[in-house]
Amino acid sequence: MANLLRNCGDFAVPYLDDIAIFSLAWDDHLKHIKDVFDRLRSTKLHIKPSKCQFAQAYVKYLGHLVGQGLRTSGELKVQVIKDFPIPTNKTQVRVFLGLSGYYRRYIPEFSLSVIAAPLTDLLKGRNRKSTVDWNSSCQNAFEELKTRLSKNPVLYSPDFTKPFIIQCDASNLGIGVVLSQVCENEEHPIMFLSKKLSLAEQKYSTTEKECAAIVFAVQKLKCYLDGHQKFVIQTDHNPLVWLEKNTGPIIQDS
Repeated sequence: MANLLRNCGDFAVPYLDDIAIFSLAWDDHLKHIKDVFDRLRSTKLHIKPSKCQFAQAYVKYLGHLVGQGLRTSGELKVQVIKDFPIPTNKTQVRVFLGLSGYYRRYIPEFSLSVIAAPLTDLLKGRNRKSTVDWNSSCQNAFEELKTRLSKNPVLYSPDFTKPFIIQCDASNLGIGVVLSQVCENEEHPIMFLSKKLSLAEQKYSTTEKECAAIVFAVQKLKCYLDGHQKFVIQTDHNPLVWLEKNTGPIIQDS
């Protein structure tokens, strides 16, 4: 399928045996659909009309609702998360974290201690199927994740003609990052990232943790920042201004 859609990256992308076609204008969309149809015909591949959707403003794709420069979580999977019963063992905790983790980019500070850490702490120990000691902290984290997803969070598509804004923050247990852009005088989120600090990283000083947040953000967002893309890093930790004057490499590929 990838070979079939070679040189079509600007308007069509494959996922296994699915094809998503997207365009900015209706006339262009008709041309793009015809192009894809011609390619399918030339290789004698067939599509099933009952499984296709055409001329849609929004499309449900891989558990997301995508369209008009916006992306939000799919209703069906979110409903499954909202209806999920209180876990009684590690297996059920993993299932819930896996379901909610699929939408972690919609939730600020997903892996920080204020939300998911009490649940991930339940998974410690060698016994992968044992019962869990469910307490008030676990219940609060459980309900908070459900609440945040039930608010139908919306992310915006990136515009590579405009600079990005990267907001970084760190706590004693984790790192949080927001990638955003300003459009029509409003700042819109594009993606939320987070990471729970390892035991070694938790021993860092405050400055080192805040610096680690910046390094984590730049590495994870490399596909958005590579090339000549302009971006601004925002941090509430003033001692990090020395990074601007640093003449050596800040990040080295491993």
